[in-house]
Amino acid sequence: MIPKDTIDKIVDAARIEEVVGEFITLKKRGANYLGLCPFHGEKTPSFTVSPAKGIYKCFGCGKAGTSVNFIMDSQQLSYPEALKWLAKKYGIEIVEREISVEERAAQTEKESLYIVMQYAQRYFTDMMNNSDMGRSIGLGYFIERGFTKDIIQKFGLGYSSEDKYGLSREAVKNSYKPEYLVKTGLSILSNQHVEGTPITEKDIFDRYQNRVMFPIHDTAGRVIGFGGRILGNDKKMAKYINSPQTDIYDKSKVLYGLWFAKKAIQEKDNVFLVEGYTDVISMHQSGIENVVASSGTSLTVEQIKAIHRFTSNITVLFDGDSAGEKASIRAIDLLLEEGMNVKVLMFPDNDDPDSFSKKVTAEQFQDYIANNRQDFLAYKTRALFNETKNDPIRKATVIKDIVQSISLIPDAIIRSVYIKECSTIMELAENVLQQEVNKLRRAKGIKGEQKQEFQSAEVVPEFIEEENQEPIIADSEEKELLRLILHYGNVIIAVEAENNENEAHELDLTIAEYVIFELMRDEISFLNPIHQMILDEYVHQLQEGNLAEFNYFKNHLNPAISTFAIEMASSTSELSEKWLAFGVIVEKEIYNLKRSVTHTLYSLKEKRLGQMLKEKQDLLKTAPEEEQEGILREILHLSKVKINVNKLLGRIVVK
Repeated sequence: MIPKDTIDKIVDAARIEEVVGEFITLKKRGANYLGLCPFHGEKTPSFTVSPAKGIYKCFGCGKAGTSVNFIMDSQQLSYPEALKWLAKKYGIEIVEREISVEERAAQTEKESLYIVMQYAQRYFTDMMNNSDMGRSIGLGYFIERGFTKDIIQKFGLGYSSEDKYGLSREAVKNSYKPEYLVKTGLSILSNQHVEGTPITEKDIFDRYQNRVMFPIHDTAGRVIGFGGRILGNDKKMAKYINSPQTDIYDKSKVLYGLWFAKKAIQEKDNVFLVEGYTDVISMHQSGIENVVASSGTSLTVEQIKAIHRFTSNITVLFDGDSAGEKASIRAIDLLLEEGMNVKVLMFPDNDDPDSFSKKVTAEQFQDYIANNRQDFLAYKTRALFNETKNDPIRKATVIKDIVQSISLIPDAIIRSVYIKECSTIMELAENVLQQEVNKLRRAKGIKGEQKQEFQSAEVVPEFIEEENQEPIIADSEEKELLRLILHYGNVIIAVEAENNENEAHELDLTIAEYVIFELMRDEISFLNPIHQMILDEYVHQLQEGNLAEFNYFKNHLNPAISTFAIEMASSTSELSEKWLAFGVIVEKEIYNLKRSVTHTLYSLKEKRLGQMLKEKQDLLKTAPEEEQEGILREILHLSKVKINVNKLLGRIVVK
């Protein structure tokens, strides 16, 4: 268990813009940062990070939180795991107290899988560096491929021996459970195992044998899978064996090398997409680090979204053979549809990035990429027109193919630029191409587009009240009072009061004291249970002699409380920032605190009086005749009080 003072130290050190910036590209906008939300697919940035408040908020999907919340949600970690991740990033030592057997048993299975995978990576690397077979076969293979020892170490490369039980036996010997070895895909369950019985060492054998090993990392740097390449020439065996789908490894969402490339992608505002593990490693060795691989699988939307968090610009590098060319064409449309700006580069003489890098110097390799990549339209036009051979029918088919690609681009301005360029290349009227593009987009369905644009807008209504829906009475006033308490609870204001002789005088109270006093005096409790829970927590802290500030609630262990606090923080300056964009300077809220809190209190009271009046009026309809006079007197009294409150609020009451 992590001590409280260590948690506080971690939370204080974890700068929200630094933590979020590890996973998505952020651009400065005023006092805040803006980027593409990592939690839902969007093409227009609506994900806002506030360094001053230490929070993030997406105005598209509504996700909000602190640095700890971000790591929990983005990396699917528990609260303690997220704290450990941040502690490692900021070099903070965690000295945990000894946990009980019960607590140890309650540790998440997912964490156990990560631990097993990390052990396997160390095992394969040790096998390569410290065994005779590993050095001669495994390390020898990498050296022969031209990889330096530094680059081999950087990527954690390794070797799996010919021993069918090597890893499984050693892992169990070191107290790693056989069931986790199976669940990670490192070991395979033999047919001899009896279903329903515990898995033992005798029931498992290694998935990887006599292969060089490429660890696959997630964006947090944890090993989640492996790719194993065969060293012999046995055509009956698969050249590569990759980890199967597991609870921590989803190959459709993972890009090889992204962990090593994140920083370079952000700095260069561009990413190179290649096919295989060795392509990535060779480019790193040539000084190009903003590179990732699809690991031999077809590119997926999830993989593109993972890239899009860091940049909108991508250069596709595929093999110089026809298969590589066709693969690049298939990938282009998917990239365009996700709003990426696409360039393509083909290598000569059937080379790939790995083989080409071995023929030239690092400088020549970089120069070739810089001088030979081309826009997707020019590339696709050339590639497809080469197949037409002056056949007008095939030429028409090619034109439709290219127009189809243009229609996928979500940005209307970029589409129009490509239509203009395409009309010049193909010697066709621009309006003809525009009509074809519009037709294709209509066929795809404009409603889906509009929905996406609404989700990505910066301002999203808090809720849309449906017809006949009963609104929550005074919910907005409850929220506003809590917001004022959380942000300005310790600010002192002068309020009007009377002494024992009924003489008027001013009394200095904090905002929190004033609000709590007014609510308790009129016996008002919040109707929203979460609001009341937060108010009770604030009062409890006051009774304990603690003046609980915003950060206390923002980092509260109860997610309902912390989520509410973050929501309130993200809305505090939103209005003034939006008016500022139009050149309108909004007066600082702190100068009007007394007026704001008083107005909100009376607005809450007015609504409660309205609720009480409605209850009395409903009661009057069914009450016995002898009780009706008393109810009418109560209705009259409540009506007078409500009128007086409305006058204090400056409202005109129409009878």
